[in-house]
Amino acid sequence: MPSDSPNVTSPLARSWGPQLLSLLRITAGLVFLAHGTQKLLGFPAGSGGAPEMLSLSWFAGVIELVAGSLITLGLFTRPAAFVASGTMAFAYWLAHAPRDPFPVNNGGDAAILYCFVFLYLAAAGAGPWSVDAARRRP
Repeated sequence: MPSDSPNVTSPLARSWGPQLLSLLRITAGLVFLAHGTQKLLGFPAGSGGAPEMLSLSWFAGVIELVAGSLITLGLFTRPAAFVASGTMAFAYWLAHAPRDPFPVNNGGDAAILYCFVFLYLAAAGAGPWSVDAARRRP
């Protein structure tokens, strides 16, 4: 059987896979959170001001702030990641896809990656380094 077969798990994946899942979650959560803090709190300073309250951009910022915080902490990871994934799918089809059919041309490559990373986290969970895992321990 070839070594790249999905039925063969490397020793590295067996020993570090769960921790790498946690690192993926923390990294994606922090960067997603930064988009929310930029939109709503002006940090780090961006090119525009705060979005108008109750606008689509404002709702996106709230979701980025709340879901990004929850995902980073690993608290209610599955539902937070599911909402974040849907938000990024919505953002791609609403804001990026109409510009150009190719993600590298329409600026939507990050939205696609976020969508599928968060969809994976919604299915896989938070990993061992999370509040969710700590809450399950006796």
